[in-house]
Amino acid sequence: MDDKSDIILSVRQIGKIYNGRRILDNVSFDICRGEVFVIMGGSGCGKSTMLRIMAGGVAPDSGQILFNGQDMSAVKGEEREKMRRRFGMSFQSAALLDYLTVEENVSLPIKEHTKLDPHIISIMAQTKLNLVGLQGFEKFMPNELSGGMRKRAGLARAIAMDPQIVFYDEPTAGLDPVVCAVVDRLILDLTRKLQITSIVVTHNMESVFRIADRVAMLYQGRLLEAGTAEEIKNTSNPIVQQFIRGDIEGPIQIA
Repeated sequence: MDDKSDIILSVRQIGKIYNGRRILDNVSFDICRGEVFVIMGGSGCGKSTMLRIMAGGVAPDSGQILFNGQDMSAVKGEEREKMRRRFGMSFQSAALLDYLTVEENVSLPIKEHTKLDPHIISIMAQTKLNLVGLQGFEKFMPNELSGGMRKRAGLARAIAMDPQIVFYDEPTAGLDPVVCAVVDRLILDLTRKLQITSIVVTHNMESVFRIADRVAMLYQGRLLEAGTAEEIKNTSNPIVQQFIRGDIEGPIQIA
């Protein structure tokens, strides 16, 4: 973090209010190239809103998001669309279109944003499916896949355009522990092999310490603490420790 050229995304004093309620309050942190950066916190703490703001899908009420040093809010029109194509998004529900095959789902962003020959697009989609271990499932429909396979198909679509950053919204939600570990390993493998930056929102503590290079914890809309996975695990902050351990007793009040 000493070298500013290593920073790919900077979050600067971000604030967001919905229906009179402050969801995010003056949140700031930096994310480095090639790392797995995890944002954790309880339900309603603002982590999913933070993810959408970083991905450019939601505008903050205050503050800035800098991508490669450039203020995203200052980029308009076609230039903004080009910038957002450098991002991939893996949704919690996988968000596959039920009427398209697995390959067609992965091909969709390539078709939308390029004029490549359909044969080339098919090869690109198959290559991404191979990376997530879904070779042989190209012609399957989403409802023919298991939950874990749908997640992997969603990951293949997220990397279809060779993004610099991939955002993951609760990537292991609803998965059993074994499949959860498989998805975590896949996130690590894709990050290293493709030399991308992965930004993961989760409240799964096993996943956090399995994949994270660095961690930020949000609490009541504020950045409570940020550091390496080891620093967060060993912090003396009682709120962070209660959240990590899942203790009923502690400063976090259970509604």
